[in-house]
Amino acid sequence: MQLSLDRITAVLDSLAEQAKIIDAENQQTKSHYLLKDKDIFSEALFVTNSDKIQAYVDEVRGKTIELSRLLHSGKKELSQNRLQGIEQQISAIINAIRSNKGIHQEAQYRLTAINARRYKKAAKELFKSSQALYQQLSEHHEFERRLLVMLEERELLRKSATPSKAKKLSDEVLALHQRLGRCRQAISKIERQIEVSEKPR
Repeated sequence: MQLSLDRITAVLDSLAEQAKIIDAENQQTKSHYLLKDKDIFSEALFVTNSDKIQAYVDEVRGKTIELSRLLHSGKKELSQNRLQGIEQQISAIINAIRSNKGIHQEAQYRLTAINARRYKKAAKELFKSSQALYQQLSEHHEFERRLLVMLEERELLRKSATPSKAKKLSDEVLALHQRLGRCRQAISKIERQIEVSEKPR
């Protein structure tokens, strides 16, 4: 188990260095505002809420310290469960680092499209009725709820999955996070439209 702790510590040191560089680059990327303040992972996998990878590395580092304490206390079963959770989190962080560039490229495409359509649709969006906007908002909230349920289901499946199946589920989880980010961005946009439509003229 000590070998596992040493290996985890070494991996976390490497991930921390990568996360520091990626987080700094993301903050300088215009498209990141579409992802800003959006959690990278679901609450089923991490307690941390952040759009920065380093925050999740820090959470795993804290759990590794707790694992060391459990080992010294001779609590083998708890230690094994904690170790499995840490390994799942590390795997998720590695996948997020690998996917970061692609996610931001997709965000840039969406940002370009948003800017291109902004003025063309401004007048039309301004005069949408409040009732129609509230209906649209309700539909997006329902879509967000369903995505969260799907994420939770896949996270639970991944805990007991074989390595090959876990990899496939990890890819699905990342894709669902991307869809959830787009959904939440749409919700924010609709809420702003409602504010504009309800302003006294």
